[in-house]
Amino acid sequence: MTEPFVSRAEQYAELDETTHQRWKKFGRWDKVLFPNLLGLTVEEVRVDYCRMRMAYRPELEQPAGLVHGGAIATLLDSVVVPAVGAAYGPDARFSTVDMHVQYISAVVKQDIVAEGWIVRRGRTTVFCESEAVNALTGKLVAKSVLTYNVSQ
Repeated sequence: MTEPFVSRAEQYAELDETTHQRWKKFGRWDKVLFPNLLGLTVEEVRVDYCRMRMAYRPELEQPAGLVHGGAIATLLDSVVVPAVGAAYGPDARFSTVDMHVQYISAVVKQDIVAEGWIVRRGRTTVFCESEAVNALTGKLVAKSVLTYNVSQ
């Protein structure tokens, strides 16, 4: 039996309104960038935490009809961006330097919801984790451990 999705959001403090609004708009830019192509939308952003949805579209499938692993990996990577970035000003630059993904189960024609959180922040390095679940069933799809580099 599949467990319903339970969000981790309540474990994290709320952001100030300005920072919250800046990161809530992640993926909705005037210029088309890669996250726009996948249709990623932020559902919740807090201090050191973000939840994001990737709505199912046929273009995200691989030839066997499953949601493509690259799209899932992008979601797992992208969901930590607001969690990382909310601690810094708008001019900070940060990027993935290491990412490990474990695919647990396949997804067919369903939205995927991912949560990302900070494990530890260093001066220039941030350690993160993320998990993606089938939005309908709550079944774990994939999880990731990531390292980000930050320069201010």
